[in-house]
Amino acid sequence: MIAAIIQARLGSTRTPGKTMKLIGNKPLLEYSVDRAKRARYIDKVIVATTTSTKDHLISEWCEEKGIVFFRGSEDDVLDRYFQTASYFGAETIVRITSDCPFVDPEVTDLLILTQKVLSADYVSNRLKKRTWPHGLDVEVFTFNALETAWKNGKEKREREHVTPYIMRHPELFKHAEVPLEEDLSHYRLTVDYPEDLEFTRIMIEKYNADKMNWREIIDLLKKHPELVEINASRVDTKI
Repeated sequence: MIAAIIQARLGSTRTPGKTMKLIGNKPLLEYSVDRAKRARYIDKVIVATTTSTKDHLISEWCEEKGIVFFRGSEDDVLDRYFQTASYFGAETIVRITSDCPFVDPEVTDLLILTQKVLSADYVSNRLKKRTWPHGLDVEVFTFNALETAWKNGKEKREREHVTPYIMRHPELFKHAEVPLEEDLSHYRLTVDYPEDLEFTRIMIEKYNADKMNWREIIDLLKKHPELVEINASRVDTKI
């Protein structure tokens, strides 16, 4: 079973509560869930939130919407992912974050197929150098790789960010990367800061970008560079 696990919590330090901020008539999280569900090769989409009382809002919203969810550790996100994948019997995990409302089903499917064809333990579109727009990040990895990381990852970063242990040990895991020929890393389609939230609101409420694929979104931004300027100061091309 191929499961997309979307990590979500309300405790963001840069933009508190962003996950459930309304854009249009939907919370930010719903856009990530909806676009993940459109991927052809994903069998189940799961929201992995925390057991913290402040995240009751997320679990209650999931229940109302009929969205599958799991609650786990707030700080040990690697454990949250492992427990979620174990509970639902996922054999392949697609990692998506709740602050990526434009995550693309076509890109997701491409990485899933790459993992399958190459029999890779871990596939990413930002492994060595970011070429995709920030916010189209997808990681696909096997349950066995996740379990190995869960057992052996000890550093704080390895527990907070799920895949650093896998990325740091190519001698243990077969890696594959899906880069873009054109470097589009200066485009920012994620929500970390208030400027990102403003950008996303305009893109969705004025241009219906949630209905576009990633190529259409980039074409729109090329035609309207003033949109890119909204959150351009936050661009970071690091992995």
